[in-house]
Amino acid sequence: MLLNAIRRRVGDERGFTLIELLVVILIIGILAAIAIPSFLSQKDKANDASAKSYARNLQTAQETYFTDNNTYATALSALVTIEPALNEYPSTTAPPRVDAADSRSFTIEATSKAGVTYTITRNTDGTLSRTCGPRSTGGCNADGTW
Repeated sequence: MLLNAIRRRVGDERGFTLIELLVVILIIGILAAIAIPSFLSQKDKANDASAKSYARNLQTAQETYFTDNNTYATALSALVTIEPALNEYPSTTAPPRVDAADSRSFTIEATSKAGVTYTITRNTDGTLSRTCGPRSTGGCNADGTW
């Protein structure tokens, strides 16, 4: 009697219908369509953050060099001796650049793998500016600053 009750119960349960399975697949597809684009942009954001960090490290090394030598005029190789982490910059579309126009100003450029160039400029009057390009790309704001 118990065996007959179990067989009858198993026979009544047929599983999911095709419509139910399609609805579940549709819901999973919609969630994936929402989530995947935001995950894909994370790599570009990380590359931009790396270039910004590298530019800031170059600025710190340049300021340290100025403190010791009372001039900004130096080559990238001199800054690497001050800050060895500058050797660990990943390959980019353009190598990092340090231009010391004179003893009181400098320009630093670092380009991310996405092609966004981040620039730090110390003017002769001591003001500091951070610009980037192309605008509205990656970590570069619409006004060209970061």
